[in-house]
Amino acid sequence: MSGDPRTVLHDVFGFPDFRGRQAEIVEHVTGGGSGLVLMPTGGGKSLCYQVPALCRPGLGVVVSPLIALMEDQVAALRQQGVAAAALHSGLDEEERGRVSRDLANGRLKLLYVSPERLALEGTAERLARRDLALFAVDEAHCISAWGHNFRPEYRALTMLAERFPEVPRVALTATADARTVDDIRERLSLTDAPVFRGSFDRPNIRIEVAARDNATAQIAAFMDEADDGRGAGIIYCPSRAETERTAARLKKEGFDALHYHAGMEASDRRAAERRFSSGDPVVMAATIAFGMGIDRPDVRWVAHLSLPGGPEAWYQEIGRAGRDGAPARAMLLYGAEDIAVARRRIAESPAADTQKRLDHERLDRLVAIVESATCRRRLLLRCFGDDLEKDCGNCDACLRPPRLVDATEAARKLLSAVHRTGGRFGLGHVVDVLRGNRTEKVGSFGHDGLSVFGIGRDVADGAWKNIARHLLARGALEMAGDGKFPIYQATEAARPILKGAQPVLLQEAALRDAARAPRRQRGERRAATAFSGPPADGGTFEALRAWRKEEATRQAVPAYVIFPDRTLEEIAARRPGNIDALASVHGVGASKLERYGQDVLRVLREAG
Repeated sequence: MSGDPRTVLHDVFGFPDFRGRQAEIVEHVTGGGSGLVLMPTGGGKSLCYQVPALCRPGLGVVVSPLIALMEDQVAALRQQGVAAAALHSGLDEEERGRVSRDLANGRLKLLYVSPERLALEGTAERLARRDLALFAVDEAHCISAWGHNFRPEYRALTMLAERFPEVPRVALTATADARTVDDIRERLSLTDAPVFRGSFDRPNIRIEVAARDNATAQIAAFMDEADDGRGAGIIYCPSRAETERTAARLKKEGFDALHYHAGMEASDRRAAERRFSSGDPVVMAATIAFGMGIDRPDVRWVAHLSLPGGPEAWYQEIGRAGRDGAPARAMLLYGAEDIAVARRRIAESPAADTQKRLDHERLDRLVAIVESATCRRRLLLRCFGDDLEKDCGNCDACLRPPRLVDATEAARKLLSAVHRTGGRFGLGHVVDVLRGNRTEKVGSFGHDGLSVFGIGRDVADGAWKNIARHLLARGALEMAGDGKFPIYQATEAARPILKGAQPVLLQEAALRDAARAPRRQRGERRAATAFSGPPADGGTFEALRAWRKEEATRQAVPAYVIFPDRTLEEIAARRPGNIDALASVHGVGASKLERYGQDVLRVLREAG
């Protein structure tokens, strides 16, 4: 294979040129250099090691944390004519033997391996007998205890520099703060190697945040607006049970919804993954166990039903939308209880105090983002050391700038009611006292005789919930109890608010009951603002998609590894009449041209 990176990029992957810092990174690694690559999900990290591995003599070894991730990459590479394989615990004896023989006989150019498998002495010995082009450590943040997704098995990778000192090492991650970056470099002996930091900005993803009210109705309305009926969507749920409930509710609403979590039978999980990878416009309600190994480029939206684990986790998860560069959307719904539960989980964790402090910092950064009235993307990117020069113009705070109002007096009333009722009740009871509702419970405790009884009649129930959520976010309130029936208590941070020394500013909309927009019927899409537009000939595009689905089913591979939608759209729009014209389409490399060229031209002819 040619040693020229641009030739490999064009002939193998079908791309006309590198993007961003890819060319600089590829040149450095192809020349034998090591380094750390920081790029967002969908930024093209894989090419930064795949192209050098194909240009350099020897075998490229890629360490990857998930079986699904490895299998997806291997399937895509094989479609492009690259001799690639994966070695992990999910292989049966026959498959493992075949990979081992291909490795021993020098028939592989890229080998994906799990960190556990690489740590085995037999694997390291076999690799030591081969000429090695490079080691690539994907999802490199997993090696750091400071990272949001630490995996102890990644620690064994410290042996790479010791055992293979002459082999280039390239670590890659989409989510790492400054402390995690330093830890990765130290663990992989990259302290003297350059750090290639691309912009983490994904401007094609619109970021939106809302208080959780009726999650099913909110998500359904969001989906009606964000989806054009062709792409897929992911809903991240806080529990396994919630994934099943969410999928069942959406099915009743007429959506093609699936669920996914680690407690399912392995065969059911694989079936759900295959359905999602088929190219159908499905909705996947899942725990965070789903997604890292799925490279489907036409995911049009990602939604969260509760607070994610931190800014890093949130950005990685929403980055699974819009990998094709077309407009995509992300929606986060959260409630006051999410903040309280997260704080309690950290407090009760057996982790060291240093780790707890880091977890609190991570949570506080996330809460600041979701409670902000200013550009959310600027705050989010700041977590990765990426400063935007101006507001993004593509988040809810930019598109619908909120008007802030002084809610100090209402906040003081709420804190006083919590205090006067003894800090022993849930929010519903406290609001009943404030609004002067003479419920049986209020009367039995004599709370209708308190000075705070009825002083908040002018504030709606929903507004009181928003004020409480804001005070929880500020740490002026905390939740106690068993979690099922939480009680609200004031903290020391409430004192300056009660004294009027600290103002409380809230978005004007939070102080009134939100008017719910009428639901559109399925099919009444607002696709024009969410997508770059259908190809010139939609019928031809659908014919190409139908052919792709049949081919993917026949080969038992994800549809997008044959051709992504972006490539099919360009083919439908340009309608190439011969092989040479088809070869100029983005994403059509030499191998795919040979495999599918005549079939694609046939579909174009039949589509008229």
